[in-house]
Amino acid sequence: MARLPILLGMALMVSPFAAQGEDVSDALSVEWQGQKPCEKFFEDAQIRIARCTFPPGAMHVRHSHPGYLAYVLSGGKGQFQDEKGTRQIEIRADTYTNSAPIPWHELTNVGDTTLRYIVVERKYEPVPETEKTATK
Repeated sequence: MARLPILLGMALMVSPFAAQGEDVSDALSVEWQGQKPCEKFFEDAQIRIARCTFPPGAMHVRHSHPGYLAYVLSGGKGQFQDEKGTRQIEIRADTYTNSAPIPWHELTNVGDTTLRYIVVERKYEPVPETEKTATK
């Protein structure tokens, strides 16, 4: 019950920014504090493999992914934002996510450990053209 006022407050903070659509960059293009958190290991016509590292307080600003598999090398606490809202998540080492294309999301490391992932993007599963803009 106590979560409802917090969620409503978050919705009110986000809603003023929802009026304007914008193109969303891919995960390897975005920067935070002048640095790119993801380092490309391999890329061909079908896949792209990268390692992404987020020290405490770091943010992977709004970005998109084609279908992808993400393997967690080191975990911690994150704040995740997408079209469903903002939520806190526990990220466990040695786990993975197999995801469909994502038009946009954002991750902030709100813990005191460094988050590290290996991400394998399936370029043959792109974000649909109709979903390539995000509200901000």
